[in-house]
Amino acid sequence: MNTGLKLGFVGLGIMGAPMAGHLLKAGNALFVSTRSKVPAELLAAGAVQCASAAEVAKQADIIFTMVPDTPDVEKVLFGENGIASGISKGKVVVDMSSISPIATKEFAKKLNGMGCDYLDAPVSGGQVGAQNATLSIMVGGDDKVFARIKPIFELMGKNINLVGGNGDGQTAKVANQIIVALNIEAVGEALLFAAKAGADPEKVRQALMGGFASSKILEVHGERMVKRTFNPGFRIELHQKDLNLALNSARALGVSLPNTATAQELFNSCSAHGGKAWDHSAMVRALEKLANFEIGQKAN
Repeated sequence: MNTGLKLGFVGLGIMGAPMAGHLLKAGNALFVSTRSKVPAELLAAGAVQCASAAEVAKQADIIFTMVPDTPDVEKVLFGENGIASGISKGKVVVDMSSISPIATKEFAKKLNGMGCDYLDAPVSGGQVGAQNATLSIMVGGDDKVFARIKPIFELMGKNINLVGGNGDGQTAKVANQIIVALNIEAVGEALLFAAKAGADPEKVRQALMGGFASSKILEVHGERMVKRTFNPGFRIELHQKDLNLALNSARALGVSLPNTATAQELFNSCSAHGGKAWDHSAMVRALEKLANFEIGQKAN
């Protein structure tokens, strides 16, 4: 699809860079800014590097952001030389980061007050989904704005849903991260149990893939656990951030999330052992420490 729009993208990390690349390939003009170096392949493909997020907002009609955490989004939007200082009435800001639903609602109010539209559109699918344009995108905001932006989302993802108003997309992403963390923990326990019992964990994984226990986590992260390939992917420190959002929000709502808390403690253990930058599938390493046994070892 050649949409031929003037788009902006702020935040060109492990996720943002391939997502921005898909927008370029569709024939859009793309104005970019990032706190590190703009990837050479984006510049070679025609991306225009801007000196600041404000400059991106001046040049583009629709501005996407993809940065790590709530304070980063706030800085990109409202900090010095941020998007708000360069934006004008009628433009659209789409935040695809995973951040606080409560803060998202405040950001939306501020930009709406400036005559601009705002969508929160966090994603799931990791680096592979970003590279293959197969991300799931959970959107919060006005339905008419969503309808306008959806063709652009389709350049980056496959499962695209308007969940509700501003903040609801972020709420859906927090729910997603709870499910993912608990599934990683379950797969880790199961494969560790199988290996310690003397079974081949890879053959057990293959057998389970044909039954009710089958899942994307078992398929992808189960393989990582068996093969010991813990390069990210999706870093543990980012999943810790997402579970902090879940636990803080749950406290405010008066909801107990006991297994989410356990998953966070396992991530904390990995972090304490130098694993903040490991893939989140490496949660299994914390379970292995508790068992004094690694998947792949031969049981005694």
